Order: sequence, then C-alpha cells, then structure tokens
Amino acid sequence: MGKIPKQILAEKQNVEVALDNLKRAMARKNRSVIELAAIGTFLHNIYNGIENILKQVLRLKNVEMPKPDSWHKDLLNLSVSKGIISETLSDQLYEYLTFRHFFIHSYGFMLEEKQLKGLAGNIHDIWAEFMSEISAVVAQ
Repeated sequence: MGKIPKQILAEKQNVEVALDNLKRAMARKNRSVIELAAIGTFLHNIYNGIENILKQVLRLKNVEMPKPDSWHKDLLNLSVSKGIISETLSDQLYEYLTFRHFFIHSYGFMLEEKQLKGLAGNIHDIWAEFMSEISAVVAQ
C-alpha cells in the first residue's frame, strides 16, 4: 500500500481539529452543561473518525465490512483479527465505543464531567497509538 491514502489523511486532519477543540474545551475552568455537551461532541467526533479510518483501511485490504446489527463492535473485532490494530488498543477504544452509544442515545444534560475527564485525559495517547498502528499497516 505504501503511502497513506487521501481519505485517511482527511479523516486524520478532522480528528486532529476535534482533538484541538477538545483540548480547548477541557482547559475551561467552569464547565456548564454546554461545555460538557461540547466535550462529549468532540469525543464522539474523534471516535467516529477512528471508525472511519478503520473502515478505509479494511477496504484497502479488501475485507468485507461487518453487517449492520452490531457493526460498531464488530468493526473493532474485525480490525483486530485482520491485524489492523492490536487487541490492547481495541480494548481501549471499546470504552469510547461505549461512550459513543451512550452519547447518541441520551441527552447532553446527562453527561457526567468525571467520565468525560477520564475519556478526554486518555484520548491523545490512544490517538497517537492508533495512528502509529494504522501507519504501520498502511505502509505494508
């Protein structure tokens, strides 16, 4: 495959914008429900970008996409089984998948600052590891 395809680079850029916005939102001292909703949105955007990149890499490897019923979880499992990401990284990403499900099916005022802080505190390291693993696979 060699170089990273432009679709993956575009997703990478979008995720990095969301990461920067998340960092700015987390720097605010007083967080109202509005700031918490923004933090939740940025975390959701970042995870969606990760899923989009995984889908692109699987397509590059001519791997059939998971079926609609539980495809978000299946996408992580398939990515591990095809050597796209490590099981350790998948386990870390699963926490964000769980948050994504909650975020989509709940209300912004239900977000808890403690949970958001934990997710936001880890996402930069997880993103760096994710891009490292993706880059290694795409370069093959």
